[in-house]
Amino acid sequence: MDDAKSHSLLVRALSVALSIGVFLALAILGAGGVDAYFANPARTALVGVTLALGVVSLFVGGNLSSGVREDTGNRWVIPVFFSLGLLGAYLPAWADREGFWTLDGDAVRWFGVALFAAGGALRLRPVAVLGRRFSGLVAIQPGHELVTTGLYSRIRHPSYLGLLISALGWGLAFNTAVGVLLALANIPPLIARMNAEERLLSSEFGVSYDAYRAHTSRLIPGVY
Repeated sequence: MDDAKSHSLLVRALSVALSIGVFLALAILGAGGVDAYFANPARTALVGVTLALGVVSLFVGGNLSSGVREDTGNRWVIPVFFSLGLLGAYLPAWADREGFWTLDGDAVRWFGVALFAAGGALRLRPVAVLGRRFSGLVAIQPGHELVTTGLYSRIRHPSYLGLLISALGWGLAFNTAVGVLLALANIPPLIARMNAEERLLSSEFGVSYDAYRAHTSRLIPGVY
């Protein structure tokens, strides 16, 4: 591995470690401390899944490049997602500790852990497929090509579906409806993001993208 790649991986690792550290610290704080948080096996498993997904994310690609052309008007969703992420880390754990809007016990918790793992995998798979073409910004990257196979043959935004599933799973793992509501709060900015992406891709790929859009769904095949 050359020096540039080593440096890039190091920066990426530090960024992922910081993000996961803050996220888990907020959850532990909301739960009432380390001992209180890890007293529940499902919450403990949630930490393991989070760490595993973080390690995988180091090697799947993706970037924050504005590429050759970006829709800068959509950048407002980034602080919105960031704020929802912080609230999503703390509030479900706090509600779990307080017994606020609880659901139905350990079965819900473990179902949430499974959803979180599945959603995280679905979130990362498209990043692995697109590699450096996958940007955290709404942008056309150098050498950008329209991908219409695999997951993309049925839905246009599989990574966003993964985000929603994982957010829902995280909330359910704390056995509280607060987490469900916070997961649903991601939908409006996600729709705005999808609108911006599709406008940009349509302007870049023209009739090819319009034809692709005509026979695929955004998130759920045959539904939306």
